[in-house]
Amino acid sequence: MSIPITQRAKQNLHNNSVVKTDVAGGLNNEYPVIEKDLEPGVIAEANNDGTIFVEKNVSDHKKLEAIAHEKVHMNQMERGDLEYDDDNVYWKGETYPRDEMEEGAKNLPWEKEAWKANKEFKKQNG
Repeated sequence: MSIPITQRAKQNLHNNSVVKTDVAGGLNNEYPVIEKDLEPGVIAEANNDGTIFVEKNVSDHKKLEAIAHEKVHMNQMERGDLEYDDDNVYWKGETYPRDEMEEGAKNLPWEKEAWKANKEFKKQNG
């Protein structure tokens, strides 16, 4: 089981040189994007505080794709469809225990919409 996003953020915030990034340009004028070291295999995270973390050691192209994905989650949270804490993800009134899922899996209901953003990004940007 992976460490929930909120705990990862707390654990790693002080162990990294956190840098606000300009990589998103016009794609991300709504949310602050912060480059930092993330858990292996994690490229980006949408946070409850309105920020997006992005792995600092990937290409700008990959960062932009990941930001497009995470912006969907930010929108889902703003709509009230998605919430999370260290133990659970809450989607449209249903509770999904984190210890019973693979974070980011394409079959999770909140991820289906976000993975469409990845396809659209690739279609438009190669």
